[in-house]
Amino acid sequence: MTQTDNSAANERANDITPLIDLAPEGLAGVGSVFGRTRVRTLVSLRWIAVVGQVFAVLFVYYGLGYDLPLSGCLAVISASAWVNVVLTALHPAQRLASQKETALQSAFDVVQLTTLIGLTGGLDNPFSFMIVAPVTVAASRLRPGYALLLLGLGLVCLGILSLISVPLPWIEGETLSLPSTYRWGLFASVAIGLTFFAVSSWRTGRDEARLVRALEAAEEVLAKEQRLSALGALSAATAHELGTPLATIHLVAKELQRATDEKSETYEDVALIAEQAERCRNILRQISRRGEASDAAHAKLPVLALIKEISDPHAGLGIDIQLSSEPLEGHVGETMFPPEIRRRPEIIHALGAFVENAVSFAEKEVQVAARWSEEELRIYIIDDGPGFSSTVLPKLGEPYLSQRGENQIGGGMGLGFFIARTLLERTGARMKPYNRRAPAKGAVVRISWMLNTIRAAPGWSEE
Repeated sequence: MTQTDNSAANERANDITPLIDLAPEGLAGVGSVFGRTRVRTLVSLRWIAVVGQVFAVLFVYYGLGYDLPLSGCLAVISASAWVNVVLTALHPAQRLASQKETALQSAFDVVQLTTLIGLTGGLDNPFSFMIVAPVTVAASRLRPGYALLLLGLGLVCLGILSLISVPLPWIEGETLSLPSTYRWGLFASVAIGLTFFAVSSWRTGRDEARLVRALEAAEEVLAKEQRLSALGALSAATAHELGTPLATIHLVAKELQRATDEKSETYEDVALIAEQAERCRNILRQISRRGEASDAAHAKLPVLALIKEISDPHAGLGIDIQLSSEPLEGHVGETMFPPEIRRRPEIIHALGAFVENAVSFAEKEVQVAARWSEEELRIYIIDDGPGFSSTVLPKLGEPYLSQRGENQIGGGMGLGFFIARTLLERTGARMKPYNRRAPAKGAVVRISWMLNTIRAAPGWSEE
């Protein structure tokens, strides 16, 4: 696309009100409840570590008879216990620790464990790999900056252990001496393991946070539609209740108008009251009709009406939207009339999001096509834009951040496809995005259902 085309696409995107709009802070747990850890969780994990360390030290000293610096080891372990006591006294158990607090507590755990391992043989200690634990646990909850700092601290502590440590306690009268090459191998293995588990844990936590935020956004979309439906029903009920007294007012005003001399000063006032009462009655009739959208007649939606409804909000933006509805190839004659489906907010919002995306990237035209047979319904949304890139296509439908500019739809949030897919899967749909075959260019999103899962039965209603 040329620079002019890109500018036009961006202008169109700015004119579109996103169907699914996520704030940046809602992702990856940054600044959110999901991305923070309760103080009680950190304290509980530290108590588990304290109990395990005390048991290991006492078992080695008394059970195996190895000469450990017992007082030094217990002093280091008691430092963790005192940190827990202070945190428990100062903070409520349910309080959420900030990212900085979590990082500082995890850094203390790394230093404490490094000191304990240094007093018991350093890297020669078979428990030296345990230094991976606090870094891995914290990395799953921290922002990238804090996670990298904690990983760096862990690697520095490993380096110190490889150079400075108390000799490994051994059988009295014997000395354990490991070759230097083997020691460096231990260092390398622990360092690689530390890096691998920390990075894996961070990525897993990040993906989980995005997934939670995306699912919350999908629930918000459905809740919004349900609130609108409830508001429509309330409006219809209110209009019905107001109809009777308003009809009485209109009737009395008409009677007064007939009983008043046209030359009287009050005649025009009485006529105005009757006219405005009639106007109010017309408004209430319109509200009642809108509020009846959930009855059996409106709950059914022909496929042509469906694709028109999802396309209309994006018309008039400089892109030609072509609609078509016909039987699937090879099924002409089997189904004479387009099927009617149940009107569901998940379908309307999700398909609307796909049309929105297609319009924002199209150069001239977007096609929204419905194809059906006796068993299946397919919706194709096709644009003539650049198509899906090779890096984005494999990730479509997953909770990831796109590289779309912030001046485009949804502020650059690439979770729209994931949310739309989640909404559609609740209705039994399958989604497949792909690019058009050359020489044609553009992207295609195909959504298909087995008709028996969404077809509107006779007399069906949402109520």
